[in-house]
Amino acid sequence: MTFSVDIGNRANGTRAAFDLEELLATRLLVQGNSGSGKSHLLRRLLEQSAEWVQQAVIDPEGDFVTLADRFGHVVVDANCSERDLALIAARVRKHRVSVVLNLEGLDVDGQVRAAAAFLNGLFDAERDHWYPMLVVVDEAQLFAPAASGEADGEARRASLGAMTNLMCRGRKRGLAGVIATQRLAKLAKNVAAEASNFLMGRTFLDIDMARAADLLGMERRQAEMFRNLQRGEFVSLGPAIGRRPEPVRIGPVETTGRGGGPKLTPLPEQGGEAARELIFRPTAGEEAPRVAAAPVSTADILSELSRSRAALAPAPEDNPPQADLLGRLARDEAIEEILVEMMAEPDAAFQPVSMLYQDFLVRCRIKRVTGDSLDLQSFRQRLSLARAGVETETVDEDAWQQATLISASLPEDMRGVFLLVAKAALLKAPCPSDAEIARAYGTRSPSRARRLLAYMEERGFLVCASDLRGQRLIQLPDLGWQTAPGSATAAAAAE
Repeated sequence: MTFSVDIGNRANGTRAAFDLEELLATRLLVQGNSGSGKSHLLRRLLEQSAEWVQQAVIDPEGDFVTLADRFGHVVVDANCSERDLALIAARVRKHRVSVVLNLEGLDVDGQVRAAAAFLNGLFDAERDHWYPMLVVVDEAQLFAPAASGEADGEARRASLGAMTNLMCRGRKRGLAGVIATQRLAKLAKNVAAEASNFLMGRTFLDIDMARAADLLGMERRQAEMFRNLQRGEFVSLGPAIGRRPEPVRIGPVETTGRGGGPKLTPLPEQGGEAARELIFRPTAGEEAPRVAAAPVSTADILSELSRSRAALAPAPEDNPPQADLLGRLARDEAIEEILVEMMAEPDAAFQPVSMLYQDFLVRCRIKRVTGDSLDLQSFRQRLSLARAGVETETVDEDAWQQATLISASLPEDMRGVFLLVAKAALLKAPCPSDAEIARAYGTRSPSRARRLLAYMEERGFLVCASDLRGQRLIQLPDLGWQTAPGSATAAAAAE
């Protein structure tokens, strides 16, 4: 029996349909610029095949979550650990449930990591659960870029490996990849090359038109036709739909995305003063806007300092010989005070390291800190501790030395977070909240704090657990310490 999936009409008015079993065996690549109708095409394919085959949708923008209301897809929020996503993916294959992995709200790095963990979970399912599944990946160039993308190197490699497994080795495991991209030039060639079916939509760049024509077996002079395609029109080719290139008009869909194109609406009628009040007067619960001070260039500050240095410098007789013995201690103490002052400012913990370093150098000159200033590497290490608010005077020196040695095995930006947890464990204080951990890491994202704890837990630096009331506590196995229970969702401490 042949299962036919209707996707629309050809130019001659005949029905355009996919042979579903052939599609599962040969995979599909969809290409088209933004606004060409790729998401509409994917939605049509998903809706028409929902009753015949299990589906998983990797959804970067949250457009496909509306499938849940009409077709029973389960929406999986990707705002959890990579281990949890892999376990969920294994259960999805076991119980044959259609799902939408909603990546909305995560940054690019988080989206890439979450998609890689979920795809690997689908791929690594037990052999008994290798049922046929349609795996749709929207904006595939994010997860399988042809060159270095916005995500960091480790996340990009994991995602590219997962996409390669899906397209190259997924068929024997029942996984059929359907990938959509805005530009073929941005998609990794070893991922795109495994698709045997193609739907090419509107595109304008010469390199993309030429590559699309090559994939469809068309002559280069025919590539200009891709500029003239209307929204929702695609040129199709492949064993599952047709043996020669033919234009296809995608049919209507039953559900709608949450995004959609922008619609023109009239501007509200209000006077200039009323509009000014709306912008500059804070509403209830909002913080009043800060008025920026007049900008002063760094050159002006340094010039003023150089003119006043001679007048402010103490006379030679005012510097006793004993001061040389205490110079290094005084310098470290001054640097510590400067870092504390910087971190006391509301947004300092979230500014880039390069900006903070320039601010630090200016403050050192203003306070006339003697000796060589910290280099950028040393500043990063001191800043990590300052962000975490670690004060070594309040803890046992020998025990703290052990924690410092263990933290040295972590990347520099994570050491302050580990020491923040270690300090709480050593003092039997409540476990730091996600907001406190995020601040120590230099971010406002609680989800990134949870991923950071999961990263440390996977590598054996700590173990997260919960008490009977659901409060989190963290154990440090190498030190034998444990924090008191604390709320993971509590707000960060007041500045």
